[in-house]
Formats: sequence, C-alpha cells, structure tokens
Amino acid sequence: MELKPIADFLFEVGMLKRTPRSGFQFLGTGQETVAEHSLRCAVIGYTLSRMSGDSDTSLIVLMCLFHDLVEARTGDLNYVNKRYVTADEAAAVRDMTANLPFGDEIRHLTDQFNQKSTLESLFANDADQIELILQLKELGDLGNPYSGEWISTAVKRLRTEEGKRLARSILNTDFSAWWFKEKDDEWWIHAGKPESSEK
Repeated sequence: MELKPIADFLFEVGMLKRTPRSGFQFLGTGQETVAEHSLRCAVIGYTLSRMSGDSDTSLIVLMCLFHDLVEARTGDLNYVNKRYVTADEAAAVRDMTANLPFGDEIRHLTDQFNQKSTLESLFANDADQIELILQLKELGDLGNPYSGEWISTAVKRLRTEEGKRLARSILNTDFSAWWFKEKDDEWWIHAGKPESSEK
C-alpha cells in the first residue's frame, strides 16, 4: 500500500481544524470549526442509533465524520452563501480521495449522506442538524436573541422521531445544567476543598 497519498489526505483533513463554520457571522455570536462540528455530530449520530436500536451505528458515525470532509477544499458555505454560490462537492470529494485505497468507501459515505435515502443517512442528517441546535441553544442561553428563530428552522429539517425527541429534550435543558445543577451543594461553596477536620 502506498502511504504517501494517505499522508497527504491526513494533512488535508487537518484543514477542517482551521476551517470556520461560516454561518455564525450572520448570527453575530458563536464560532466553531468544521472539525469541532463533525466530532459532536458523530457522537450525536451514535446516540441516535442507540436510541433507535435497529440501525447500523458504525455507518451512521462514519457518515457524520465524513459528511463535511469536502469543506477542506470548498470551505463552509452557509445558507446565505448557497443562494449565490454552488460548490462542486462531488468533484472535491472525488479529487481528494482519488489516490486512496479506501477512496471508494469515503465517496459512498458522502453520497449516501447527501441522498438521504436510507435510515442511517436520515439519522446522520438529523445528527448534523442537532449539532447546530445544540450550538444555537448554548448561544440562546447566553443571550443571543436570534438563535430561537434559527432553532425553529433547524427543527423543521429533522426527519426521524428519535431526532425530534432528542431535540425537544435539548431545548428543555439549560446548557450548563450538566455541571452546575447543584449550585447550592457544599462542594461549590467551598470551591471543591474538603472541610477541615480540625476542631
């Protein structure tokens, strides 16, 4: 197996760590890279698969990981950009995987994600939207007055019952509750230091 094309590919994947998700410039607050989005998207895809109990978890996670891979070459085109600019994503993914021994698999994963014709692809697409919903909920909890309108639109894009149920739970949960839910606990009052045993 020739490893030079694989090394090139992995360097290119690193571009996703430096490629910003561009929609937040319109929202006025928030920022994340495509790589950050893809990681949480994959975890959400795993979660949706486990919630369903009858889907191919590995396939969903892989689609989530690779669904925005082409943005290493095209950049992230947000919904406003897409009204005026069309990226040739098929050519981008074809060119970036052409010399890889597993290139066909990556192309198949991205095609399946985009076609939305299988249960797994629907879960992966819902995971993509739920990742955005989570980010928007965080920004709304921190005071962004526009995030609610964006959330309403993202919720309408959800296609599975599991995705809709998860979104409802997210929207009814304060984003900081997971770590700050027991604010009156002695641990918080004493900054995590144990009480002195001296008398």
